[in-house]
Amino acid sequence: MLMLLRYAGRAARLPGVSRAFSSQGSEGELVRLSKLMSQKGICSRREADNYIQSGNVRVDGEIVSELGSKVHPSSKIELSRDANTHRKSKVTVILNKPLNLVSSQPENGHSPAIKLLTPENEFKELSVQQPFLLDGPMKMNVARFGPLALPKMAVCGRLDVHSTGLLIFTQDGQLAKTILDPEGGVEKEYLVRVNLSLDENERGTQTKVQKLRDGIYIDDVLFSAKRVEVINENQLRIILTEGKHRQIRRMCEQVGLKVVALKRVRIGNIKLRTLPVGKWRYIQSFDKI
Repeated sequence: MLMLLRYAGRAARLPGVSRAFSSQGSEGELVRLSKLMSQKGICSRREADNYIQSGNVRVDGEIVSELGSKVHPSSKIELSRDANTHRKSKVTVILNKPLNLVSSQPENGHSPAIKLLTPENEFKELSVQQPFLLDGPMKMNVARFGPLALPKMAVCGRLDVHSTGLLIFTQDGQLAKTILDPEGGVEKEYLVRVNLSLDENERGTQTKVQKLRDGIYIDDVLFSAKRVEVINENQLRIILTEGKHRQIRRMCEQVGLKVVALKRVRIGNIKLRTLPVGKWRYIQSFDKI
């Protein structure tokens, strides 16, 4: 392993890094291994650094354990069995947030929705596949106390106190990054009830909806939606790929509509489905971003 790192300049003789330093790929084309692992969706960059430093990453069959190592983008990257076990042990759950709760931290006298992640609130009918967990205290804590007992259980995409619906809590840094990346294009679907009657054949409604579709500048910042459609006389379906503060409410205000109810029903291909209000379930194999 030391020879691999020390003689990187002659690595064409070593199968583990031959592509990284071959005549077909100059060093200027190389990328940090941790960054490439993140781009490939293997894990977050911070997690990648931990796996690299502990000798749990192979590049084209050779262990690479030096932080900052650079490889060719086409390199084959593999995690050790221990690293894969650790990666799969991360827990992700879906909650149907009720009204009057904030997403994760107490705020202005409102309780955080994360407190609902207890065994009593698990909706087992949709929680068929349980997460793969390591043996030991973590497994016991999840069974006894629910995901609320797990460390670093972070919310991915907040909902304000007056909104309901899909919240995702996860320990998976890569999943969180994918969902929250403003350039990632992950769709978030909302059902939005407004205070006025909507008639798709009426000119006023058509004008309002078209303005929402075109995007609206608020304080010199463009607020846009990927899709806006009328689904009944007082409800819209709005799909966003960004997440500005109070975005839907502020956009609707600009066209003379007041939001009276807002519910998120989908993030990517992860759907709320029939999960009751105030209940949570573990992420399942059919839940894909």
